[in-house]
Amino acid sequence: MSYRERTAWLSLIAMVITFGPYFAIVAAGFLPSEGIPNLRMLGWYAAVAMTQVLILGVGRLYLRHAFPDDARMPPDERDREITGRAVTSAYYVLIFGMILVGCIMPFDSNGWAIVNAAIFMIAGAEVVRYGTAVISYRRQSS
Repeated sequence: MSYRERTAWLSLIAMVITFGPYFAIVAAGFLPSEGIPNLRMLGWYAAVAMTQVLILGVGRLYLRHAFPDDARMPPDERDREITGRAVTSAYYVLIFGMILVGCIMPFDSNGWAIVNAAIFMIAGAEVVRYGTAVISYRRQSS
């Protein structure tokens, strides 16, 4: 498994571990629905974002320490192709989400519904990006 595949796995797992529970709690309505600024919602989001940063920081430090030669290698042709494919896939998800959030939702939603929809679509695009990268690396290893 290459260093870039390991970092894609790390990023994908960090997104699922942190934003999965965040959106489950938001969808279940456990946090009160107040107008903006809803400091409880903002605090919950900040905790989730900091947890993700912590997981990614510690994970990348570990990977750099465990695989120093792989971490220093520049991306090869295969890595650039996989990155391009992953970014292209994520772009379509992100554009769909931003059209939904910016052009459709303002007519019937407001406040944190729009904010959480935007965060959901950004997180979804990142999951698609890292998932596409992981699948592409796995396909080429088989």
